[in-house]
Amino acid sequence: MRAFIAGVAGPALTGAERRFLKEAQPWGLIVFSRNVVDPDGLRQLIDEFRSTLGRQAPVLIDQEGGRVQRLGPPHWPSYPPGAAYGALYDRDRQIGLAAARLGARLIAADLAALGIDVDCLPLADVPAAGADPIIGDRAYGTDPAKVGAIAGAIAAGLMQGGVLPVLKHIPGHGRATADSHHKLPMVSTDRPTLEATDFAAFRPLAALPLGMTAHVVFTAIDPVAPATTSVTIVRDVIRDSIGFGGLLMSDDISMGALSGSLRERTKAALTAGCDMVLHCNGKLPEMLEVAAATPLLEGDAARRAEAALAARQPPQSFDFAAPHDAFLKLMAGVHPAAGSA
Repeated sequence: MRAFIAGVAGPALTGAERRFLKEAQPWGLIVFSRNVVDPDGLRQLIDEFRSTLGRQAPVLIDQEGGRVQRLGPPHWPSYPPGAAYGALYDRDRQIGLAAARLGARLIAADLAALGIDVDCLPLADVPAAGADPIIGDRAYGTDPAKVGAIAGAIAAGLMQGGVLPVLKHIPGHGRATADSHHKLPMVSTDRPTLEATDFAAFRPLAALPLGMTAHVVFTAIDPVAPATTSVTIVRDVIRDSIGFGGLLMSDDISMGALSGSLRERTKAALTAGCDMVLHCNGKLPEMLEVAAATPLLEGDAARRAEAALAARQPPQSFDFAAPHDAFLKLMAGVHPAAGSA
């Protein structure tokens, strides 16, 4: 296995993709809407991916709800954005947490039925006034304790359904004044404030098995490099201050926030301390460049990857219909469209 996660271009593997995957042996696959026609087709793609690699490799997706939902109607329900759980939490903390856990459990049921066993969720980003709306209503709130509690409930719901959560975007994307898909965000907030707000939301979640970095520069800590490629932030903030001990993957290294060639980005992220790089767009020439710059998965990174996969558990018994109805009732007052297909 090599220390990267790949995407593919469409709903079925091409011959060139099969040859690449068999040779390069990425740790896992991430799927997007471009890979989806219907449930049977997606299951077939996932089965073919794993068959090509010759192992039960992890398959990831971004299935948050709201604006970030790769699977949706007519084949799958629509789920609310994270802010809806925050609104319910403000009315009644326990009901808000129960709704978040149940929503994640329902998402896990959708994913597990397809063979997807990793969801890039929850977020622990804490938005700030004046920030770019790329996080916006994806966030659970602006209070770090509330954000951490809801994120923990969502992670628990996913794991109960046999799906591993990926904590993102460490150490925080909420203050970013630009969309890192297109431009590198610069955050000039002082470190004590960051420690008490942005970083604080992640600390209760430090034991989760998987995490994803933020392509954000925190000038008070490293004035040049974004978290993804900053030795200082990975070592002193993510691993030390936050205490995150799981497998750390980069956010998508093809995003506009990063500079340099794909080879240079890959090496920079791994040198900074990321265990694995994520490449999402499915463009084969780029994947070849990433694979050529990525070492075999070994050492501490391999141990963390093994521990993450060992945390996968069979889904707990679950009758979808009754919990789905209960979820609709819980969310009716804050997000009436939740659960529609």
